[in-house]
Amino acid sequence: MTSASGTLVLQSHRQPLPAVWLERCLKTVQAWAAERGYRYRYEGDELLARLDPEVRARTVGRAVIAADLARLAALQRALAAGFDTVVWLDADTLVLDPAALELPPNPYALGREVWVQPAAGGGVKTYVKVHNAFLLFRPGNPFLDFYLHAAERIVLTHQGPMAPQLVGPKLLTALHNLVRCPVGEQFGMLSPAVARDVLAGGGQALEAFRAHSTVAPAAVNLCGSLVGREIAESEIVEVIDHLLEARSDALAQPWDARAPVGRTGNGRQRRPR
Repeated sequence: MTSASGTLVLQSHRQPLPAVWLERCLKTVQAWAAERGYRYRYEGDELLARLDPEVRARTVGRAVIAADLARLAALQRALAAGFDTVVWLDADTLVLDPAALELPPNPYALGREVWVQPAAGGGVKTYVKVHNAFLLFRPGNPFLDFYLHAAERIVLTHQGPMAPQLVGPKLLTALHNLVRCPVGEQFGMLSPAVARDVLAGGGQALEAFRAHSTVAPAAVNLCGSLVGREIAESEIVEVIDHLLEARSDALAQPWDARAPVGRTGNGRQRRPR
């Protein structure tokens, strides 16, 4: 057992980084961690090298699934090393309001995903889920060991193609729908549709994002896997510039970024009165 203590923020990405904008994201997390007095650790390809050999063999050519499992094992090791709190943030996570970004007090927490995409018949569709681009665990939490065990069992026993999100957002959302896991609402996610509306200064996707979010996110995952496919790298660079300038206000409800938010009977936000 080492003498580690306090909070550890862990990030990882394959090396070398494929885009400059990822480095900008990493620097915002590093600055936030330093400001809060948290320990920070970055790991490259060695993160995946520590996977169980059988699991590693099953995830050859499935980098996303391998990374989803490897982060859990890394967080587990960090808790065993004596840290009081361990936090995972994907490398494409941007901290846009460090002063407002607080870790939830729960024994564990997941990130919030309000996913907005164009609808086939026009307009937009919104899905409120959870994600693993942000994860938090503390000693004695009841979730990490079970989640890692369940994810490994799925990988080892699954037959046929594996969706990249199989043991990440898909599994977590299924569990969350049943047991209502604690969620770090400030750790959000921007779909390409919402990102474009941020640049445009408004639109249906941004309105839907605001309507289904309980708070204005102080950190957002930028969905790097979709950059170059569903949104251009130049657009992401502009989004980062805009979010860092506007901070949480870019995503907040227009009337008050800090106001408490109520809920209507159908689960949508209502304007504070």
